Amino acid sequence: MAVGRPRRGAGAPAPSCRRPCRLPEGRAGAAMGRAAPLLLLVVVAAAAGRAGASGAGGPEVHSLRGSWRLGNGNGSVVLRGEVPGCVHTALHRRGLIQDPYYRFNDVMYRWISLDNWTYSRTFKTPFDVRKWQKLNLVFEGVDTVAQILINNITLGRTDNMFNRYSFDITSAIKEVNFVEVRFLSAISYAAEQSRCHKAYSIPPACPPPVQKGECHANFIRKEQCSFSWDWGPSFPTQGIWKDVRIEAYNHYHLIYFSLTSFFAKSARQWSLEIESIFDVVSSKPIAGLVTVDIPKLQTQQTFSVKLQPGEGSIVLLVNINKSSTVEAWWPNGHGKQTGYNMTTTFIMEAGYEIKKFSKAYFRTVELVQEPIPGSQGLSFYFRINGRPIFIKGSNWIPADSFQDRVTYDTLRLLLKSAADANMNALRVWGGGVYEQDEFYNICDELGIMIWQDFMFACALYPTDQNYLESVRAEVSHQVRRLKSHPSIILWSGNNENEAAIASNWFSIPYADREVYIKDYVMLYVKNIREIVLTEDKSRPFIASSPTNGLESVKEGWVSQNPYDTHYGDTHFYDYINDCWNWTVYPKTRFASEYGFQSWPSFSTIKKVSSTEDWSYTSNFSLHRQHHENGNDQMLQQIGHHFKLPQSTDPIKKFKDMIYLTQVMQAQCIKMETEFYRFSQSEIIKGEGHTMGALYWQLNDIWQAPSWASLEYGGKWKLLHYFAQNFFAPLLPVAYEDKGVLYIYGVSDLHVDHKLTLRVVVHTWSSLEPVCTLAKDGVTVKAQSAVPIYKESINDLLERCRNCTRKSCVITFCLVGEDGLQSPTNHHFLSSLKDAVGLEKSQLSASVSQQDDVYVFALQTTAVAPFVSLDVGSIKGRFSDNGFLMTEKKKVVLFYPWEPTSAEELEKSLTLTSLVDVV
Repeated sequence: MAVGRPRRGAGAPAPSCRRPCRLPEGRAGAAMGRAAPLLLLVVVAAAAGRAGASGAGGPEVHSLRGSWRLGNGNGSVVLRGEVPGCVHTALHRRGLIQDPYYRFNDVMYRWISLDNWTYSRTFKTPFDVRKWQKLNLVFEGVDTVAQILINNITLGRTDNMFNRYSFDITSAIKEVNFVEVRFLSAISYAAEQSRCHKAYSIPPACPPPVQKGECHANFIRKEQCSFSWDWGPSFPTQGIWKDVRIEAYNHYHLIYFSLTSFFAKSARQWSLEIESIFDVVSSKPIAGLVTVDIPKLQTQQTFSVKLQPGEGSIVLLVNINKSSTVEAWWPNGHGKQTGYNMTTTFIMEAGYEIKKFSKAYFRTVELVQEPIPGSQGLSFYFRINGRPIFIKGSNWIPADSFQDRVTYDTLRLLLKSAADANMNALRVWGGGVYEQDEFYNICDELGIMIWQDFMFACALYPTDQNYLESVRAEVSHQVRRLKSHPSIILWSGNNENEAAIASNWFSIPYADREVYIKDYVMLYVKNIREIVLTEDKSRPFIASSPTNGLESVKEGWVSQNPYDTHYGDTHFYDYINDCWNWTVYPKTRFASEYGFQSWPSFSTIKKVSSTEDWSYTSNFSLHRQHHENGNDQMLQQIGHHFKLPQSTDPIKKFKDMIYLTQVMQAQCIKMETEFYRFSQSEIIKGEGHTMGALYWQLNDIWQAPSWASLEYGGKWKLLHYFAQNFFAPLLPVAYEDKGVLYIYGVSDLHVDHKLTLRVVVHTWSSLEPVCTLAKDGVTVKAQSAVPIYKESINDLLERCRNCTRKSCVITFCLVGEDGLQSPTNHHFLSSLKDAVGLEKSQLSASVSQQDDVYVFALQTTAVAPFVSLDVGSIKGRFSDNGFLMTEKKKVVLFYPWEPTSAEELEKSLTLTSLVDVV
């Protein structure tokens, strides 16, 4: 893709080959963002007259959030912009541009990212400067390349979106101050950095043309997908994307506070490691006392401590009272997420008392990689609190191209939807951002385990001194910020970069390979890994995903085949072969990425398109598809089992296509996930013991075809409803092999259960079952997958008489005592395009309200496959959707996310089943 030289606004800093260095007073990588619900900081003034205290009170903090002046390079565009925020959202809020997501605006608005913007504001110093030994201007996040000035004095430069920057303004601050953040286009900067890296190229230079993106994202420490991805647009933002404030203090100031739990098996005792990092202004060490109090666990300890000048840190080990029963933190579906209120009080000889209120969680995590009897290679699974856990979930991408639009409510809705679909884990993918504090707090609360990538993806990266220095600051900041969260169970160095070298994605001549392997080891092993192991001894680290884990380490960190099913994790995509054929799937130790695309609902697309866009082959539909041949691949996969829509009404045809892509995606990922789940307890030809299934991907960054199960805005696709079932704690799973039907009982429950397996066969043409079989006394083992039923298809069809493969369908479920029941699963005996006897059903629904929930009473006149309920843009979700309806009546609940009414729901309802597609 030819890239024109971006114009630079007048008066903006020109990019230079030297990475903008941070001046000595600009310290990258320090304190936490605004006090999240997890940690609350209270400063109490010490008794007056304490020796050496020049300010009786604790530190003063003055926020600079709010309205700033924003202008482009040559001053032709000037407006007010909110901080935290970015240029695009400021322009949109002021009505100067349309919604950036509307139609083709991602390309129309390239000029915004090519210009150089400046944020500025004046502020009065709200306190007496003479009282304070030190004043800092602190940025929790600057996106990305900027020069920071106060009163026309340059304080330093920023070049890493993921760092915290603290600038000493003690000698520069006045009564009235003018602060400026002069941004440089991320696109220009990345291009310049790449041009300056003269020794050898660092691929990839540019994304594939279908992504309509920008080049050299790997040369800037910025959200990599902001330069485009195969599911997202290119919006390389500029802005102050996190909190900014003035901090004034004497003696010392607490910057980081973290706690991690450990369990000593021999002593059967829990302990907490509490780390506090201070900026110590005093030239001499400061002594004092720290008291840690956890009332519910009858634990209180006091320590004598000494803070050293500079960055002084205190590490305390608190042993939990053995006579107290500690309730551990468990993943969703395995127990409670108990946290204990803890108060840490610092009373130092100089200055003031600091009280820190936090939640202490207790959980252990091990990544088990050990030999498996009957198989070459090693296992790869997680043990939480000593219990092996099958990981069920998906992959998380940024929820918006503009991070200031991602609110607590946005995160809550998406993460609650993950938990509601029986997920217990998400992988925070390495091409996005380290998520905000609220994200991890919600995961702690919901029991969602986090596989945390560092932000490097699908590329090779430079390792010059400035770059490494910036990355080291980033990693230590992020680990310090995040390590208190029990939800985080793994640090992973990058996304797919070991595979990129091993599989030679970038066509590197064999003779040059060593240079890139050396860079790889330098970045992920000698820098990132070294910092992680120093900062956090409580959880495992892997260098990449996919990886062969310990085998990759043995092979010098880049294994010959990172996709080897006998080691580590795998990523697997196959859009060509029939997804109903389970034999194409890898019987891997851990499936950390796999997926199929679909289109989002018409109601979601409608918001960002116009009438002429509403066809599968419109310019808009092609423009929105960022994956090469993606729209055709969906058609091909649908064609294996379904008839393509032929309607002469173009809008009906478009809606039918959307519906079929969602049916196909849901059914494909169901088949694949069930394969991974039933492979957990067996080794066949040396493969198996699969202990994780994280499909790609959970959420969307905009309204477009993608692999997501949740649309932009949070609406559930059919896949997400299917996930609720295929991730159920108890599930019967069927597959065919050489004409024999096998049913496995899959369980995440902690005890064995004696259950009844019900197998029902229906003809497509009748709501009356042809035959029913109940097999009693079936033992489904705790946390395993065991075969519970086997019958040849021919015997089954004979037993059920009037049945052929094309005229019948099998449904089955597990039922136990005390209301224990699995979802009803299904097994198709032929492609649905070949089904005989499918009739056009009359589907109807009546809607009534019951407390906060709406009840949809459905009726059908015939067996209806893939029944979909859609209420347009009314926000909420159903209890079930996309189901096979084999009974005359079914009740489905609707949980609204905003006020609505039965009338409104009835008016908006569209009911579709497979036979409605013509």
